[in-house]
Amino acid sequence: MEILIIGTGYVGLVTGACFAEMGYHVTCLDINEEKIKQLQAGIIPIFEPGLEEIVKRCSQSKRLTFTTSYKEAVPKATVCMLAVDTPMSETGECNLRSITAAASSIGEHLQNYTVIINKSTVPVGTAEFVRKTITKALEKREVSIPFDVVSNPEFLKEGSAVADFMRPDRVIVGCDNEKAAALMHDLYKPFMLSQERLYFMDIASAEMTKYAANAMLATRISFMNSLSLLCEKTGADITEVRRGIGSDKRIGLAFLWAGAGFGGSCFPKDLQALQSMIRSNDLDSSLIDAVIKINARQKELLFEKIQSYFEDHGGLRGKTIGILGLSFKPDTDDMREAASLVLITRLLQHGAHVRLFDPVAMPNAKKLIPESSQVTWCENEQEVAKGADALALVTEWKQFRLIDYKALLQEMQGNSFFDGRNQYDPEMMAKTGFDYISIGRAPAYHALYNEFKWIEKNVTADA
Repeated sequence: MEILIIGTGYVGLVTGACFAEMGYHVTCLDINEEKIKQLQAGIIPIFEPGLEEIVKRCSQSKRLTFTTSYKEAVPKATVCMLAVDTPMSETGECNLRSITAAASSIGEHLQNYTVIINKSTVPVGTAEFVRKTITKALEKREVSIPFDVVSNPEFLKEGSAVADFMRPDRVIVGCDNEKAAALMHDLYKPFMLSQERLYFMDIASAEMTKYAANAMLATRISFMNSLSLLCEKTGADITEVRRGIGSDKRIGLAFLWAGAGFGGSCFPKDLQALQSMIRSNDLDSSLIDAVIKINARQKELLFEKIQSYFEDHGGLRGKTIGILGLSFKPDTDDMREAASLVLITRLLQHGAHVRLFDPVAMPNAKKLIPESSQVTWCENEQEVAKGADALALVTEWKQFRLIDYKALLQEMQGNSFFDGRNQYDPEMMAKTGFDYISIGRAPAYHALYNEFKWIEKNVTADA
């Protein structure tokens, strides 16, 4: 089976590499000549754990090749996967320009029966649109070549995409005939040896499933973020609430962390596309509206906590804030819709200086954050803390879990720590010497901690 992947972005490259790793012959096609030259030279344009090793290994064994030529790649393909970008338009709808161009090019060069697979996240009805686009190109050539269009949405998490693909918890396939279904079964059979996780359904349902999954996960996050504000007002602890409700088997613990808001290329874009689909069908989009609104509000929260704290410490202007973590989540260099960008923008607008560090995302972050005398790029956590009035954790990279807090404090000018991901124990941070402010939990101040311990010690002694 010859596999053609059109698009070498995040989804396309991971998909192509993983199929090649399983033993298939895979061609990845992209119209970006510079990107293809880099891939042919072994340069990987994205950071994803384990991906670079697979790409290099499969390229050396000739199971994975890269090209810009539809003319060469399409005729020999058994299956052709569309993994091109589907950006959000100005109105919030999914932009199908790349899908249209790819489908037209397939139709111009199709020679034999091929299954065309929509891997990109696309609105309901896109499979039929692709079918019509290819048919139109074939009619223009005055040829009749059989093909089928299948929906096979991706469910890859950035940071664990290779593991997700090689050991999927489900593979959704939407198709309308047995021939295409049999080929899809054979395609994914090597991934199902331990357990069958292939789910067949109609095309429209498969297309909707992708949006429904992302909307559900985003809703869970926004629910907890909304609840965290109430916890702060009432004295409850959102992390304890999470434990309490997460122990219910009907709910579970996944995607119930309160924090500084979600970002990335999927959730924000897919929510707006779903919102657009709901409204275009004259339905009430209030639930999705609320999820989007809560997330936008949550991205402002960390700045507001910093601003409020420094109102009692001379104001923000001229203060230095060290930022730990820039990417929208750990184990990726993706800066799209990252919460750090909102925080940094607000701090700079209010006259603060920022010291920035991320283990992987610095090159991408530098493309988005303008050069300024207010911005300092750092090489590690210790350098971020040097002279800082406060530190803010925005992205919970593993290497930040066991940092030397006392060493950071010695480098700092101030002693406040703002935790946008609730990674640390408030009492431990206050004991170390920090004024510790997190999300959905009571602040823990060093001075109050020392006062409490003094009272506790003396009351116990008197007793």
